[in-house]
Amino acid sequence: MPKEPLNRRPIREFGSHVLGLVCAAALLLPSAGCTLDAASGRSVPPDPLAPMPRPLAPCGWWYGIGEPPTTNEIAFAAQHYSLVVLNATETASLRQLKQLNPKIKVLAYKDFSSARNYPGAVDGETDAPLLPTGIGYFKAQRESPHWFALDTEGKRIEWKPYPKHWQMTVWDPAYQKAWSEAVTAEVVREGWDGVLADNDFSSLKYYSTAVLKGAADAAESDRIIREGMDTFLTTAGDALRQAGKILIPNVSESHLTPGRWSAHSRYDGAMEENFGLRDTGTGELLTFKGNEWKELRSQAALGESWLLLITHTKGAREERVGYATAALLASPHTCWSGATTKDYRNPDWSRYQDADLGEATETANQLPSGAWDRRFTGGYVAVNPTGKTARVTLPPDLVNVDGGAAAPATIDLAAGDAVILVKPTGTTTTTPPTTTTTTTTTAPTTTPTTTTGTTTTTTPPAVIPTTTGQTTTTPGPTTTPDLTTTTEPTTTQPTTTQPPATEPPTTQPPTTRPPTTQPPTTGPPTTGPPTTQPPTTTATTTPPAPSP
Repeated sequence: MPKEPLNRRPIREFGSHVLGLVCAAALLLPSAGCTLDAASGRSVPPDPLAPMPRPLAPCGWWYGIGEPPTTNEIAFAAQHYSLVVLNATETASLRQLKQLNPKIKVLAYKDFSSARNYPGAVDGETDAPLLPTGIGYFKAQRESPHWFALDTEGKRIEWKPYPKHWQMTVWDPAYQKAWSEAVTAEVVREGWDGVLADNDFSSLKYYSTAVLKGAADAAESDRIIREGMDTFLTTAGDALRQAGKILIPNVSESHLTPGRWSAHSRYDGAMEENFGLRDTGTGELLTFKGNEWKELRSQAALGESWLLLITHTKGAREERVGYATAALLASPHTCWSGATTKDYRNPDWSRYQDADLGEATETANQLPSGAWDRRFTGGYVAVNPTGKTARVTLPPDLVNVDGGAAAPATIDLAAGDAVILVKPTGTTTTTPPTTTTTTTTTAPTTTPTTTTGTTTTTTPPAVIPTTTGQTTTTPGPTTTPDLTTTTEPTTTQPTTTQPPATEPPTTQPPTTRPPTTQPPTTGPPTTGPPTTQPPTTTATTTPPAPSP
């Protein structure tokens, strides 16, 4: 979703088009897939003799579109993250990251869907040289005013939660081409690895109640936008690929449209900004709804492109569920972030990322109870995405990351909750640097408020809590973890030793673990994600917040 920066500062050949669609569809099949040659941009079949991708525990990444990063934050990011997204103005930070860790991927934030004329995006009546969008407001106004989308009264559509953000005609091939050419030229010139393209959305309703001029109603407006984004993605993806650059869109509400995630992640991957979101009505996890979960699993199984996942962690449950669900999708390029601030200003690092799960030894499995689990060389995760308690049998000789107690043989896992177990050995921890207070003034969040119930059992199986301070009963000496303490990251700075090797989508992300310091227990959440629209099920949602 768009996020205002706090610093203020042609038609393809039929054959290749069909092949691209075939490759996108192949992502739905774990046994088949296509890759795209970076030099030619053509789809090619995978090498059958290539080694299988290693399903590693989730790597870390940072959606760093808030305040300009400090020197300490850049050093931390270079050591701990496989991929970082920054505002297009942060070219100095880009170069520092690359100097500290040449293998890290650094993407520029660009918005697909808007032109902006707030201070920073414009200077007086001139567009800024480095934009959060592809087309400048004044350039469009002077040269192509018809690129501004109009409502049924012929007025331009301003995103109400975000003043001075104007909806553009994303379905117009001329706009798509101009955006793609401008963005590609910029990322090549400045040295970015590619683009994180925000607002690949399915509906205008989170930004405006307007109906597009010529559309009969809001549903038709949304269809025009949705179909426009399908073709826009192809135009932008082809242009960036031919230049050897990455395109990762922030895809919203893909669980509502089968095939949308696979189609929109077909270039270099995709971002899910409301990962692990919980339906406040049923308690179910929306990530597992519809076809999205199957498509996410297929992409992870291929291991060829980035899965960038964000969980807005208001408390311990969200943090635990987010990381464990990401671990179910373990692959060489599955990266997870437990965002603790609404504007993503801090480089977050969860204690679970220090848990040393290692490499998955099996695929994710759905249990008869409806829960999912997966074993790793260093531990085990289970997630209950259903709206009721699920019985789970645990592997022996492991301890709970939350509290360190020995895991019982069986637990009753609460609705919308998870458990993470590891081998009983020491775990190194890391504290990311923080430079700001927890008070923010950004727009409303898009992640619904999570309301969880308390589950108490007096029968032998242990109960995994769903909220902080929940009372549970376990057999004998087995105890459930005390989750009553959730703190913001401290100001302790990590040591800036040799950065880990961060592998691109064609290789393998780092398996090393960060330095030892006190881990943060992440807390708050959704910045009205800069791009992803919240699901339209029974969850309570508020408008998403803009990005750069």
